[in-house]
Amino acid sequence: MLTTVIIALGVLILDRVSKWLTVQYIKPIGSYPVIKDVFHFTYVENRGAAWGIMQNGRWIFIGVTAVVCIGIIVFLIREKNMVPLLRVSLSVILGGAIGNLIDRVLYGYVVDMIHVKFIDYPVFNIADSATVIGTILLAWYIIFMSGKTPEAKKR
Repeated sequence: MLTTVIIALGVLILDRVSKWLTVQYIKPIGSYPVIKDVFHFTYVENRGAAWGIMQNGRWIFIGVTAVVCIGIIVFLIREKNMVPLLRVSLSVILGGAIGNLIDRVLYGYVVDMIHVKFIDYPVFNIADSATVIGTILLAWYIIFMSGKTPEAKKR
C-alpha cells in the first residue's frame, strides 16, 4: 500500500507544482516557445474533458472522477496481493485523477500547459499524461497478463 501512496502522491505533487509554475510564469505571457512551432508551454483553462469536449460539465466531471477515485482506492485496499503492474497503473491513474479533480473543485477548470504544436495536439497537463499512461498500463495488464499470474489462478 505504501507503493500506491508514494506513486499517487508523486504524480499529484508533479502535477500541482507544474500547474502552479504555469499560473505564475506562463499565464501572464500566454505561451512560451521551448522549440518554436514544435513544443510550447501554453496556459489554457480547460472547462471540458479531452479536446475540450463537454465544456462546462464541471459537476459531471467532479462526480465521475470522485466515484472513480473511490473505486480505485477501495480496490487497492481490498486487494492486498496484486501484480505490481496493476498496482502501479491504478496508482498513476489515481494521482492524475486527483490532480485534475482538485482543479475542477477549486477553479471550475483544469489548468493545461503542455502544447505539442507540430502535430496540432490539444494542450494537456501532467495529470492528463498520468491518466493516459496509467490506462495504457492497465490495458496491457488486462489484455496480456490478467488470468495468467499466480495471483489470478488462486481466485
